[in-house]
Amino acid sequence: MPEAKSLKTYRKECQESLDNEYLRSALDKFAVAYRVGRDNAFSEIDVEQLVSDVADMKDETLKSLDHYLEQFTRQAEAAGVVVHYAKDADEANSIINEIGLKAGCRKVIKTKSMTAEETHLVPAMVAEGFEVTETDLGEWIIQLRDEPPSHMVMPAIHLSRYHVRDLFSEVTGKEEDEQIEKLVKVARNQMRRKFAEGEMGITGANFGVAETGSIGIVTNEGNARLVTTLPRVHVALLGIDKLVPTIGDALSQVKVLTRNATAQAITSYVTWVTGANQCGVSAGQRKEVHYVLLDNGRREMVADPLFSQVFRCVRCGACANVCPVYRLVGGHKMGHVYIGAIGLILTYFFHGEENAKHLVQNCINCEACKDICAGGIDLPRLIKEIHVRIQEKDGQPLPSLLLGKIMRNRKLFHTLLRTAKWAQKPVSGDDGYMRHLPMMFFKEHDFKALPAIAEKPFRDVWLEIKPRVENPKYRVGLFSGCVQDFVYPEQMIAAVDLFRDHDVAMVFPMEQSCCGLPVQMMGDKKVSKEVALQNFKAFADEQVDYIVTLCASCASHLKHNYPVLFEDNPKLADQVGAFCDKVIDLSSFVHDVLKVTPEDFDGDGKKVTFHAPCHLCRGLGVHDAPANLMHTAGMDYIEAAESEVCCGFGGTYSAKFPELSAQLLDNKLNNVEETGADLLLTDCPGCIMQLRGGLKKRDSKVDVKHTIEALADRRKKKNR
Repeated sequence: MPEAKSLKTYRKECQESLDNEYLRSALDKFAVAYRVGRDNAFSEIDVEQLVSDVADMKDETLKSLDHYLEQFTRQAEAAGVVVHYAKDADEANSIINEIGLKAGCRKVIKTKSMTAEETHLVPAMVAEGFEVTETDLGEWIIQLRDEPPSHMVMPAIHLSRYHVRDLFSEVTGKEEDEQIEKLVKVARNQMRRKFAEGEMGITGANFGVAETGSIGIVTNEGNARLVTTLPRVHVALLGIDKLVPTIGDALSQVKVLTRNATAQAITSYVTWVTGANQCGVSAGQRKEVHYVLLDNGRREMVADPLFSQVFRCVRCGACANVCPVYRLVGGHKMGHVYIGAIGLILTYFFHGEENAKHLVQNCINCEACKDICAGGIDLPRLIKEIHVRIQEKDGQPLPSLLLGKIMRNRKLFHTLLRTAKWAQKPVSGDDGYMRHLPMMFFKEHDFKALPAIAEKPFRDVWLEIKPRVENPKYRVGLFSGCVQDFVYPEQMIAAVDLFRDHDVAMVFPMEQSCCGLPVQMMGDKKVSKEVALQNFKAFADEQVDYIVTLCASCASHLKHNYPVLFEDNPKLADQVGAFCDKVIDLSSFVHDVLKVTPEDFDGDGKKVTFHAPCHLCRGLGVHDAPANLMHTAGMDYIEAAESEVCCGFGGTYSAKFPELSAQLLDNKLNNVEETGADLLLTDCPGCIMQLRGGLKKRDSKVDVKHTIEALADRRKKKNR
C-alpha cells in the first residue's frame, strides 16, 4: 500500500502535477466539455427529482441493510452462486486467492473494479503466483505502467496517446503509431489471447439486486461480458453498499450514473449476471460463480448518522469532474485510491486517518461536488467533519490553536485588527496594498498583492453615517463579517447609501464578530460554535426583517452551517432558526426584496463582467440576480467563461496551498481579461482580495469592486 505522506511532501507532489502541462490541459478540456455534455444529457430529465429518488432509495435500503443482505444471499445461492463475506480488504483478498487456488486456476482476467483497487487485490494475487491481466483498456494501460487509476471512471485520463504509443511499443517490441484506432487494435490483439487463456474472471459490480440475487455491471467496453462468461470461474467483488432492492431501483441508478459520469444518455453495456450459467464452459465442466461481499469500514459508516449518506454514492466520479483542485493536480494527488471529493471521505474509512489527513485539507470548499452529486451527498460537510475528527484526535496544529484563541474573544480579535493598522505602516503603501509581504508569509504567497487594514473600520464610522429613515419599508440588520468591517468598510458604506435611498432602516450590532467560517475550515468546530453564539447574542434583541450580509461566504455559513453546528442542541432550535431564516445576501436583497428598477440608476454602459463566488451560486443557489442587477443599473454585462468556477481564495486555503490557489486565480483572471471588460464585480470580499490582488500583480487596468459599490456609484441621488 502507498505510504502516508507529510504535508510538505504532499504539497511538493501537487507542485509536480501543476508543472505537468499536458495533465492540466487534458483535465481543463475535459472539465469544460463535461459540463456542456452533462447539461445536454439531462436536458429532458428532471435531474433534481432523479437524484432525490436515488438518494431516498439508497437511504431506505440502508435502514434494512441486513434484510437485503440476507435476501440477496438467499436468492444468489438458490441460483448456484457461492456467497462470501469479508470483514476487511485482507480477508477479501484471501478469499479470492483461496477460490483460485482450489479451482486450480493460474491465469486470471479482470475487468475494472474500484473495490478491487480498494483492497489492492491484484498485488495480493500476484504475490500468490497468479498471472492477472486487466482487460479494461484504461486499466490495462495503467497496469502496464504500474500506476493506480487517476479517475474512477476514466482511469488513464492523465495520459496522452503519445504516452500510450510509447508504452505499447515497449509491449510489442516494435514502434507503434499514435493514432487512437491503431492503438486500440494493438490492445485488442494483445487481449484476445488473454481472454482465450483466462481460467478465472474477476469483476466488480455496480449493483447487487436483492430480489433476484443478480449483479449488474455498467461498462463502455464489452470486456466485462467476456470476463464473466469465458473463464470457468467468475468472482465478483462488491461492497455491501451496492445492494438495491429491485431491478427497477438499479435501472434508476443507471439512468443517473451514465449521465453524471461521462455525460452519456446510456452506456454501451449493462451486463446482468444471475446464477452459475454454463456460458463459455466446456462440456462436463461446472461453472463456478462467487460473490464476495465486502465490509471494510462500511458498517462503521452505516452506524454513523452523518456519514451513512455516503452509501448513496453511485461511483460516477462526477465530484472529480467539477472539482477545481482535481482539475489542477489529477487523481493521483487528489485521492489515495478513490479520488475526488468522495475519495477524501472513503480514504478515511477504508484506508485510515494517516492517508486522509492531508487530502481533506486540500478541499477548497467550493461546493461544486455537492452541487453535482448523483446521490445528493453533502460532500463538503463530510470532508470538513473528517478534518475536525482528525484534529480532535491528534490535537490542533499551532495556527488553528492561535486562531481559535483569538476568534473566541471578539474584543481581542478586533483589538488585534486595530493594532495591525499601525503595525502595517512600514510595509504598506499609499495605494492601499502591502508593499512587501510580512515575514509570516513565504515567497510562494507572492502571487497577489495583499490589502492593508483600513484606516477606520466600518464599526467606527457607523454612528456617523447611520441614516434616520422615516416610515421604513424594511428594517435590516447589517452583518459585516471581519473583512468588510476592517479591510473594505467602503463596501458597507455603499450599502448604507443604497439602502437609505430605498427607505430601509438599518441597525449594526457592535457585538457581532466574524461568521466563524475560517476556524471551521481549519477544523476547529468548537470555536466555530462559540463564534456563532456571539453572533446570535448580538442580534437577539434586534427587531429586523432581514439580516443582510455583503459576503456570500458569510451568508452561506450563517444560513446553512449554523443550524448544523447546533443540531445536537434542541433548546437553541428556535433561536437558530429565527436567526438563519432572516439571513440574505446582498444581490438577493436588492434584486428580490427592494426590486430596484432602471429608473433608480444613471447607467453609463460600462463594460462589466462578474465572478460568481462559490458560496453565492452553489451555497445559496443565486445565479441570475447579479447579472440582472448589472443590466438594471445600465451597465454592459459580458459573461466571462466559467464565471461560476472558484477563483482559488477559499479563505485559509489560499494560505495553506498557495501554489494551487495561484493557478486557480491565474485561470480566472485569464477568463476575465478575455471579456474585454473594464470592471469586474463580485459579491464576496475574500474573492475581491484574491482577484484585486492578482490583477494588481499583473498591472492590469481591470478594476475590481463589490456589486454594491457599482450599484451605489450609479444610483440616482435622492434629496433627504
